[in-house]
Amino acid sequence: MRVLVSVDMEGVAGVVDRSDIAPGTAGWERARELMTDEASAAVRGVLAADEHAEVTVSDSHAKGLNLLPDRLDPRARLIRGTPRPLDMVAGVDRGVDALLLIGYHGRAGLADAVLPHTLSGRTIDAVRVNGTVVGEIGLSAAVASSYGARTVLVTGDDAATEEAEDLLPGVTTVTVKRALGVRAADSLHPTAACSLIEEAAELALASDHGGFALPDLVDLEVDVRLTEMMERLLLIPGSQRRGPRTFGYPDLDIATAYGLVGLVADIAEIA
Repeated sequence: MRVLVSVDMEGVAGVVDRSDIAPGTAGWERARELMTDEASAAVRGVLAADEHAEVTVSDSHAKGLNLLPDRLDPRARLIRGTPRPLDMVAGVDRGVDALLLIGYHGRAGLADAVLPHTLSGRTIDAVRVNGTVVGEIGLSAAVASSYGARTVLVTGDDAATEEAEDLLPGVTTVTVKRALGVRAADSLHPTAACSLIEEAAELALASDHGGFALPDLVDLEVDVRLTEMMERLLLIPGSQRRGPRTFGYPDLDIATAYGLVGLVADIAEIA
């Protein structure tokens, strides 16, 4: 079995504020340890289910330079750094059977969620695929499914796990904290969170749920935060303006659509 563990930071137990996730801050240095420990817990759970599994961990927060390689379970390989193909699910195209999303957060626009956003809180207000609003959980699961991998476990705050359960019926989830606001939460102790993640990872691999199949070609829409951001985006060949702040692009495979969302976020930030 080949398993990819994609790890973000906003949904990790104990993380609540932007100072916890901004590289270079004291809070981020501590959050790196918490993030790495939750990743290692997932690895342990996978290997408890299948001791011969090939496990790769993808550092999926910001520029992908957060996880501490020497603190990570040594039985896992580590993908880090950006830019890279398939971004948060880099490596899922290499014959992966199962995807685990650890430390994930709710999509842009949610009110009762810790640090919600979709790829970029500075530029993107919403992403829709075939008219359905999706965040990083939905995008990651859809790309994985296009390569034949099931998303079997999602961990994060209650907004993230509820979002996952709505999109992926039957998926295993672990709620490590409950949002009290965008920058506040009632969190489990990190050790307790890691124990639950390890147990859930082992059980999740036995599940036959977690698929998020889409048609071969999808329609993509992205609402950006400011009208002027659209000016540069409309220079992308084939793009459409579907509203004052809505970028559209039809007939894309989901992996290309996912990459285009990231490009939209980067280009819009220049505006």
